[in-house]
Amino acid sequence: MTTLSSICRREYALTVDAIKKQLPSQNNVSLALDGWTLMNKLTIMSVIAYYMDRNWALHEVQVTVNEVDCLFFSAFES
Repeated sequence: MTTLSSICRREYALTVDAIKKQLPSQNNVSLALDGWTLMNKLTIMSVIAYYMDRNWALHEVQVTVNEVDCLFFSAFES
């Protein structure tokens, strides 16, 4: 394993742990998928987790943001 791949694996694990700490352990979580295309034709997809705390306050945690293949969202463009 290269140094770069080792760093990437460590950062990935740290990111997953940080997200897990933000999400509730005893509540239901709703996941949403959002996607959009920027003016330069770069297509982005985001996954967001939503949940309510004990005081009925809505919280959201962005789980991931990724560049995706433009063909996926091209069917939704007008």
